[in-house]
Amino acid sequence: MFSVSKRSEVEPFHAMDVLAEATKRRAAGHPVISMAVGQPSHPAPQAALEAARAALAEGKIGYTDALGTARLKHALAWHYRDRHGLEIDPARIAITTGSSAGFNLAFLSLFDAGDAVAIARPGYPAYRNILGALGLKVIEVAVTAETHFTLTPESLEAAQRENGVKLKGILLASPANPTGTVTGRAALKALADYCAANSIAFISDEIYHGLTFAGEETSALELTDEAIVINSFSKYYCMTGWRIGWMVLPERLVRPIERVAQSLYISPPELSQIAATAALGAAAELDVYKASYAANRDFLLRRLPEIGLPVASPMDGAFYAYVDVTRFSNDSMAFAKRMLAEINVAATPGLDFDPLEGNRTMRMSYAGSESEIAEAVERMAGWLK
Repeated sequence: MFSVSKRSEVEPFHAMDVLAEATKRRAAGHPVISMAVGQPSHPAPQAALEAARAALAEGKIGYTDALGTARLKHALAWHYRDRHGLEIDPARIAITTGSSAGFNLAFLSLFDAGDAVAIARPGYPAYRNILGALGLKVIEVAVTAETHFTLTPESLEAAQRENGVKLKGILLASPANPTGTVTGRAALKALADYCAANSIAFISDEIYHGLTFAGEETSALELTDEAIVINSFSKYYCMTGWRIGWMVLPERLVRPIERVAQSLYISPPELSQIAATAALGAAAELDVYKASYAANRDFLLRRLPEIGLPVASPMDGAFYAYVDVTRFSNDSMAFAKRMLAEINVAATPGLDFDPLEGNRTMRMSYAGSESEIAEAVERMAGWLK
């Protein structure tokens, strides 16, 4: 199934361009505050750092099995038992080089070039870019207040009729980036049942699990053994640069995923796996960090509308405010560039997440410190006047 298209170009990821410009300005001495990238300001948990230091001191870091160490897989199985009441066979867990590798492995193993895969619009731009680079047909399905900002069986049916395709897969994130939508248990079950009835692969992106502030945080694994679940240590666990994530797979997909992983990645980095195993026991420390995000969320929910930036979707989970900027601009990229140049506040233009209507929106990450977020908003308040 490993058919890859000859397409070599993908859509630009403006968030990284904004980050690069922000880094350049900061290096030149400008007081930049970045709300552009979804990266926690907190360090990895102390237990993870201590485990990594001990491993480095021993000096025996090398290859592991292609799908990761037994120790980390067993620790994750315990995590699902403790958090979701599930008995997951560790053999169904694949450790990956970040969630990005998980998406690559899932797409390559599940689909052939030309297959149609549905994603939400607005949604994370890397989905669209990776699917397109692999020669897959991307079906972007608008999520609005009418659909509770998530995919529904009805919206998927309509998208297939409009595009003249039969879906081979769907990819849903809950909590979602950039909207913050948490898809509740009943809605998630409706999607899982729809996929099962129509032979559609169901990929559930759960990388923001642990960062839900309103609504029901449900894993697709609670509803079906056929879901392909992708998760990461980057967000809740504050380990973005460690590039470590995992997948939970139907048993029939374990060996196909393993074969592709062997060729693409050899194995996930062992040092990161050691640190990640320790991080799974650091909930008390990590929940303190989560409380700071919750405080930032509450502040932005109140303050952003006051300065003319109404929130365009729920902020139920993850750590993003997706805001409407049409009172000030109909060009979110130009707006982002001006804001960075004039008040040294970086945020991401909505065009990354919604190629059709993202000119009217911006995504602002509130994963920074409370003082930084407050200062950024006060700069914007004065600037927008």
